[in-house]
Amino acid sequence: MEATDILKAETLAPFIGRDFLTWLWFYTDKKNGLFQSKTGQDFALFLEQRISVLGGEGESRDTAVSSGPLSELREARLGLQTGKKVDQARIRMEQDENTWLVQVKGEDFSLTGVKTPKVDMKLEEGEDPDARFLEKMYLIEQTLEILDELFVLFLDLRLSPDWSRVRKEMADWVGS
Repeated sequence: MEATDILKAETLAPFIGRDFLTWLWFYTDKKNGLFQSKTGQDFALFLEQRISVLGGEGESRDTAVSSGPLSELREARLGLQTGKKVDQARIRMEQDENTWLVQVKGEDFSLTGVKTPKVDMKLEEGEDPDARFLEKMYLIEQTLEILDELFVLFLDLRLSPDWSRVRKEMADWVGS
């Protein structure tokens, strides 16, 4: 990869990340949060509690943040109506009786505040002491796999001729 390719990727990454998070909010609303993984497992995914939207460039950048445990995300929704895109989002994933929470930043796809389902830390007699750590790592890996699957779904759509139709649907969703 040449230096110009790396610079181009660094320039486009924040836009793709914001497009992804904005599409994910739209898609979760459209699907009522219900999804199915490649392996056929059902899960639910919601953007909630804290969403930041960003618009403009340089010194004219403008951010709106909605947060709160029962927030209706009004400020973020209004921001979308003015052309902003989701810059950060708190995502809740549920599968069976397990819940994951993670904050995703669109600019660089960094994850913060990852909370996996609780792992019982009580060690039974004869049990492998590494088992708890390995279970926690497995739960974190599941978080990443779900986000990766959704990002691939987004990229397939984003690079297809259907993207113009989806953009129109998103514009209608923002306006409603």
